[in-house]
Amino acid sequence: MSEQIKPIQFSAETMDLVQRIIKRYPEGRQKSALLPILHIAQAEFDGWLSTPVMDYVASILSIKPIEVYEVASFYTMFNLEPVGKCLIEVCQTGPCWLRGADDIVEHFEKKLNIKVGETTADGMFTLKTVECLGSCGTAPMLQCGSDYYENLTTEKVDTLIEKLRSSNQRSTYMKSNMQEI
Repeated sequence: MSEQIKPIQFSAETMDLVQRIIKRYPEGRQKSALLPILHIAQAEFDGWLSTPVMDYVASILSIKPIEVYEVASFYTMFNLEPVGKCLIEVCQTGPCWLRGADDIVEHFEKKLNIKVGETTADGMFTLKTVECLGSCGTAPMLQCGSDYYENLTTEKVDTLIEKLRSSNQRSTYMKSNMQEI
């Protein structure tokens, strides 16, 4: 019995948003819309960008797929593999590191029984370290979806994990935030 493959296509509402973004740029410069459209695609297609999704974005923008792959693989904000419902991105740059980000990452690893770059067996959490998230004064900090958590301690991490477990909802950057782009 073959499994039905869902076609890769934006919803009508999302395609309308994509077209509005593309129209912001002069004719022949539609590639300029790539970053916001990749964000939209990631939100629409389960929090990550598969090769077929990136090919779809390339076709919409009339650019070569390699141009999409280059951009998506360069930025850490794009996920090229499936992620858990809760993508936990811990800042690892200087100020966060000086204020204990390594201890926070280690605590997540022990608490969730995963290493950086891995997803829990239940598919709930993915742990990632990223470059500066722009909250140096409140280090150490992390981002989960569109929410920031600052001045982290192991106790705050424990509370956050329980909060996320109880909500059991995907916390990646959602399309509703795309209206601002």
